[in-house]
Amino acid sequence: MIKNQLPETALTLSDFDYELPASYIAQTPIEPRDSSRLMIVDRKSDTVEHTVFRDIIEHLRPEDVLVVNDTRVIPARIIGHRSRKMTAEGTLTPTESTAPVELLLLKQLENDVWEALAGPGKRARPGDVLSFGTGFLTAKIEGIGEEGCRIVRFETDKTECETVYEALHRLGSMPLPPYITEHLDNPERYQTVYSRHEGSAAAPTAGLHFTPELLDRIREKGCAVVPVLLHVGLGTFRPVKEEKLADHEMHAEYISVTEEAARIVNERRASGGRVIAVGTTSCRTLESASDENGILHPVSGDTGIFIYPGYKFKMTDALITNFHLPKSTLLMLVSALAGRERMLSAYKTAVEEKYRFFSFGDAMFIQ
Repeated sequence: MIKNQLPETALTLSDFDYELPASYIAQTPIEPRDSSRLMIVDRKSDTVEHTVFRDIIEHLRPEDVLVVNDTRVIPARIIGHRSRKMTAEGTLTPTESTAPVELLLLKQLENDVWEALAGPGKRARPGDVLSFGTGFLTAKIEGIGEEGCRIVRFETDKTECETVYEALHRLGSMPLPPYITEHLDNPERYQTVYSRHEGSAAAPTAGLHFTPELLDRIREKGCAVVPVLLHVGLGTFRPVKEEKLADHEMHAEYISVTEEAARIVNERRASGGRVIAVGTTSCRTLESASDENGILHPVSGDTGIFIYPGYKFKMTDALITNFHLPKSTLLMLVSALAGRERMLSAYKTAVEEKYRFFSFGDAMFIQ
């Protein structure tokens, strides 16, 4: 697994806190996608500019390359009941319980084996068997992993559905973050327009602002748009509990960079173009797959990279991102790129200017 050398820093968790009124948390996506607001944070001139997202094209150069994460969110939240439970003697016994058990799938470990959050945990103990739908999908709890995550082995009734993914699309719902309490009428609004590879438990939300038309205009300007992959799981959103940043360990997430993606990014950068990461997940993928000489390499595997102030960026020159939760690893990452004081000042301005925050909120371009 790819991990970074954690930089020494005197900063602590409390240094990444800020005040945000609950009413500023966007509950629904704005229409059209590219009409959200955009804050331009220019590190060189130390200025802040306010515009709308579609006008980001005015701040891009023909030689630039935008790196997007083309992961696709799966309907990872499923609700069933315990059909068999493990007794104290170690034998499975049927149970008539209809009490609901919820699984939130985080990461595919093998073909039919997943890491998942379970609630309530007392109904998903090792050995228990959960049943979903009419019983054409079952899940045996094989063990308990990090942070209480369940290791789950699924089995499908092949006469009903061939794969776990097929069952999820029949049974599952979109795993929206807990701070979004309103119903999402169109699940595609929690997908980027370029999403391709299923496997995420959450959307790479910086990409939600792009429309196909805006991407076409960006390409017409001369910019390259290159996909990489990070399947978003617990690592991106896991809360930091340790006051000392270096004590926090990121949860592993799967990444992939193709030879073609690495070639285009390296050529663009060598020609003087900026590598612009669309979202913190794209940034983490780029930094995981780059060497100390600033060369991006093809890679496929897990990353546990944790980026916070003191980190030396190897590949990311600029970043398009949303506004993030207080004390989150995402706020730490953007602070590593732009400086903590500059970021907290920008967030204070965003509150004063009534920007919309978090997944369905407005965007920031750090250049």
